[in-house]
Amino acid sequence: MRTAVVERVTGETKVKVEINLDGKGNFGGKTGIGFFDHMLHLWARHSLFDLFLEAQGDLDVDAHHTVEDVGITLGQAFQKALGNKECLRRYGSICLPMDEALVLVAVDLSGRPFFAYDVEIGPWIVGSFPVELVPEFFRAFANNAGITLHMRLLSGENAHHIIEALFKAFGRALQEAVSVNPRESGVPSTKGSL
Repeated sequence: MRTAVVERVTGETKVKVEINLDGKGNFGGKTGIGFFDHMLHLWARHSLFDLFLEAQGDLDVDAHHTVEDVGITLGQAFQKALGNKECLRRYGSICLPMDEALVLVAVDLSGRPFFAYDVEIGPWIVGSFPVELVPEFFRAFANNAGITLHMRLLSGENAHHIIEALFKAFGRALQEAVSVNPRESGVPSTKGSL
């Protein structure tokens, strides 16, 4: 089983993440940010990763530290759960619709962190969730998981639909990338390591 548990404690947050890459899409726990919890639940369901998290943050200040630190901790747990990366498909991509929204998400489990985000979303708030925190979460995840992540909005108007499409697509692209390739006998790279 490809699993990991990672904890991160700072003066601003306390986050614990448990992940199982060979799960069934189960989700448990709370960050204290309702919309963000909903997106993480969608991500777990569409990636088929089991995710349990506990997060306490300085939400009296704002949601930024909590969202970013969940991204950091989840990225570290994901990287740890990948293990030696042998026999993986390595790449994953999807063009995913959510009503009028259409997004493209592509990932490479390259070991080289990179994040490209070509998404403009308005309004600035969905519920009580600041839209500017969406790329902060994905950037923190990509940098700490050591993955290349590209996200592009192809069409869309409704901020909730766009963000939901991004989280679902990210989950499905990762599911594809971490799946086992029965024809692969080692690390999927001519370098011999990822």
